[in-house]
Parts: sequence; structure tokens; C-alpha cells
Amino acid sequence: MSSSPQTSIQDPEQLSQKSTNSNSDQLEIIQREVIALFVNGVRVLGLPKSIGEIYGLLFISPDPLALDVIVSKLEISKGSVSQGLRFLRNLGAVKPVYVSGDRRDHFIAVAELKKLANGFIRGELNPNLESATLRLDELKAMANNDTSPNSDFFKERIRRIGNWRRRGGMLLKIVNRFLGRTTRV
Repeated sequence: MSSSPQTSIQDPEQLSQKSTNSNSDQLEIIQREVIALFVNGVRVLGLPKSIGEIYGLLFISPDPLALDVIVSKLEISKGSVSQGLRFLRNLGAVKPVYVSGDRRDHFIAVAELKKLANGFIRGELNPNLESATLRLDELKAMANNDTSPNSDFFKERIRRIGNWRRRGGMLLKIVNRFLGRTTRV
């Protein structure tokens, strides 16, 4: 029975031997498990697996890593790593750092939950909620002008969507207060 490294590791001794017998690009068991944890987390959010792999690796790496090192350690394409780093930078989940004597860009993970959550809310949720609000206004206008036999049913369903949107906005305000920062929702 085989298992992929992103879900769980079946034979820690075998992997431990690999890590002591191979080059510096080999991930340690604990690093693999932390990466798997973040991969599972981003899947819940509907994000690509590579986002979790990149963030997890940076989170559990004691030193800043350059793009080509991330590519080598994770064995994923340079394009995926580049796009993933761009996405994570826009969220505020990773940041570039200067490494003396090396011209390459190096990155570290931002490890504060408050910053991660606020970056995700600001970068992903708020734009989607704003878009949904605009679309909801359009749907309300369409329902008010609808003269079909299902008009009342449509209006009720659109009203319900509006309630869900309002409650979602209230939940985000509560999360922001919990995190110690109020942002526009």
C-alpha cells in the first residue's frame, strides 16, 4: 500500500535513511509532514497544492530559500513555484529577504496568524464578496422585473442569498476583531 508524501509518511525509517544518505535538497521527515499539513489546509480553501507545498517548505525552513532551491526541494516546476510565490507575496504570506553575497531573491514565510488571515481576507475574500454584492444587486433588479410564474420564488431565493452575504460579512468582521484589526468588509 503506497501513500503520497503530501498526506502521510508510511515508513519514517526509510525516509530518514534517505535524508542522511543524500544531498542537501532532501527534505527531512518533519519537513515533509509540515508541508503535508499545509497542502491539506490549502485544499480546504480550494487553492492549488503547490501553494501549500511552497508555504509549508518556507514555514519549516530555518533559512531563507531562493526560487531554484524551492524548485529542487519540492520537485515541482519553476513556473509553479514562481506563480505560487507571487500569489503568496500578494497575500502577505511570504516576503523576500536579503541574503548577503547572493544576488538571487530569497523568501521566508510570514508566521503570524493575524497577518496571514488578514492577507487572505483582503486579497481573496473581500474582492469576491464585493463581486458577489454587485452581482446580487443585478439579480435583485432582474427578479423585480421578472413577470414569469416563478417570479416570487426567484425573489425569495435571491433574498436568501442576500442574507447569506450579509451574514458572511458579519462573520468576517468578527474574525477581524478577533485578530485585532478591523478592515472594511
